Amino acid sequence: IGHIGYALMGLAVASDEGLHGLAIYMAIYLAMNLGAFAVLIAMRRQGKAVSRIEDLAGLGKTDPAMAMWMTIFMFSMAGIPPLAGFFGKLYVFLAAVQGGFWTLAVVGVLTSVISAFYYLRIVKVMYFDDAQAPLDARPQTLTMVMGISGIFTTLFFIMPAPLVRAAQEAVSALLG
Repeated sequence: IGHIGYALMGLAVASDEGLHGLAIYMAIYLAMNLGAFAVLIAMRRQGKAVSRIEDLAGLGKTDPAMAMWMTIFMFSMAGIPPLAGFFGKLYVFLAAVQGGFWTLAVVGVLTSVISAFYYLRIVKVMYFDDAQAPLDARPQTLTMVMGISGIFTTLFFIMPAPLVRAAQEAVSALLG
C-alpha cells in the first residue's frame, strides 16, 4: 500500500516531472515485486507453499542464493542506495519538491524510513533466526526471474538512461 502512495505522489504533482517520476517508480516497483514474488512462489516445503515471515527463517543458511535475491529486493523496496528502489523514490520525491509539495516529500521520506524497519525484519529472519527444514528444489524459470529482476534492481544505478528515456517518451506520448 505504501508503494502506491509514492507513485500517487508523482501523480499529485500534476507535472511532466511528476508523471516521469511515476513512470520510473512503477517500472522499478514492477521489477522489485516480480523478483520478491518469484522468491516467495519458489519457497515450497514438501510440495506445500510457505506463507509466513517465519518460514523464511534461516534461508541465508539453507539457500544462500535465494536469501541474497530476497535481501536485494527488500533493501531496494526500503529505498536503500544504490539499489533501484532508492532511485525510484528519489525521482518521485524530487518531482514533489520541484512542484512545491515539500510536505508531501517529507512525509514520503519519513514513511520510507519507517517501512525500512519492516523490510529489515525480513532480512533479519533470513540470516539470524534458526533454519527451518530445507526447501524443495525450485523451478529454473523462477530462478531466472529472480536473477533478471535482481540484476536490474542492483545495477540500475550504473545504467539508468534506458529506463529514464523510456519514461520520458511515455510521458511525452501520453501528454502529446
